[in-house]
Amino acid sequence: MSSEFGGPALFIGEDTTFMLLVRPKLDPADPFVQEAAEEAGVSAEEFAGPGNVWALVLDDDYEADGGFELPGVRDAEVEDFAERLRAGLGTGEPFTVEAGAVLRLEARPGSSERVAEGYVFTVHATPPEPEGAPTVSLETGPVPLKTLLANLDEFRRSLA
Repeated sequence: MSSEFGGPALFIGEDTTFMLLVRPKLDPADPFVQEAAEEAGVSAEEFAGPGNVWALVLDDDYEADGGFELPGVRDAEVEDFAERLRAGLGTGEPFTVEAGAVLRLEARPGSSERVAEGYVFTVHATPPEPEGAPTVSLETGPVPLKTLLANLDEFRRSLA
């Protein structure tokens, strides 16, 4: 899916507990970007950056303050991760998808009163910097399979 960040974004989870894999593309002309750049003491262009750096956001309290950049990650690697995730969802069985040493996503079928057919995810993320940073983990509630598949398909289209 294309996001409010202006670039491709893969959202997995619920409103308050989620993982977001995103390649933000900030517009230097945006007043919010200009204000943030001024506060940071840099130009809006420098603050916006090139728009080609992936980031991973993990949150379990809807404040989206637990994230980090993934320098050097290419679109092809992210697309491969999304393909393997989609293939796993088609099995109806528990599975694990990894993206190098940074991200491990464990999925298992799960249901609730709200979600008849879905998956529960345990996300394990290790920031690439600083070296030796601890792994952060979170678990989502059941996410509807239909929603997951639609989000993945939209995300993969946004990469094309």
